[in-house]
Amino acid sequence: MKKILFASTALVATAGVAAADVSFGGYGRFGIGYMEDRTDGVTSNTSDTVIVSRFRLNIDGSAETDAGVKFSARVRLQADEDADSGEANRADLNGARFSVEYGGLRVDVGNVAGAIDNLPNYYGNEPGLENFVGQYSGADYDFIGYSSGGAGVNGVYARYAVGDFAVAAAYDQAANGADGDRFDIHAAYTFGNITAALAYGETDNGAADDFDMTVLTLGGSWGAFSGTLIVGDESVAAADESDTFYGVSAAYDVSSATTLTFAYGDGSGDGDTRNVGLGVIHDLGGGVSLRGGIGETKTGNADGQMRADFGAQFSF
Repeated sequence: MKKILFASTALVATAGVAAADVSFGGYGRFGIGYMEDRTDGVTSNTSDTVIVSRFRLNIDGSAETDAGVKFSARVRLQADEDADSGEANRADLNGARFSVEYGGLRVDVGNVAGAIDNLPNYYGNEPGLENFVGQYSGADYDFIGYSSGGAGVNGVYARYAVGDFAVAAAYDQAANGADGDRFDIHAAYTFGNITAALAYGETDNGAADDFDMTVLTLGGSWGAFSGTLIVGDESVAAADESDTFYGVSAAYDVSSATTLTFAYGDGSGDGDTRNVGLGVIHDLGGGVSLRGGIGETKTGNADGQMRADFGAQFSF
């Protein structure tokens, strides 16, 4: 998604720093969301149709040394509607992320996105204004992920890229000495118009069996069409969710302004969630688009639940 940044630059006249700047960017979205009314012990909602919204503001500060080493930090201010009541929530800041970059190496510290969270084509195309359908729905492993609200993780992430090849690793230590340290790694290679990536993640649970995930993704583009594929195996706390998961997604540019999207995800476990849905994006120009989607979510042996949304999104 194209982002347009408003930047306020402060030149710092010191011998060790060439320049520093603070920039603001993000997006807003609002519209109508529908979720089929159900109370079945698996999902519960009391309102079929609600106003959905999100305001996201990224605040980035950066400085670069005379030697070309870039230092930066980010915090995010985000407000979403309350999923249960449909009421608007206030905006909250998340935990900070700090970064150092030089050449092909980048190291993040603090509220980081891990190697699986950064895995190329893991999320694929997500239909709907709220991106409520994803090819990853059958995956249940709790990997190291960037948090948009609250404190988030306090870990470290490193990535090195050279040419078409990249490797990454992340580590998150449990707070207060508790069990639950996590790490994940990935490798990605782009050949022509296709990118293949493989990742592994593991959580140390002390006396209990460790949880883990192995996942492979493929993604490519051919003219107006692009698609992604995900397949993996995981061991998680719930026995009925420790299994193989899989999914596909696609996007097709009907015209220069209109794109159709599709996603399907499932897993072989009895407790896995199956998602399937279609979406449309119509670009109005200037960073503004109309977006919507319709799909079904089905968890375990419960009946499927229809979802739909439609609204506007604008970048700033």
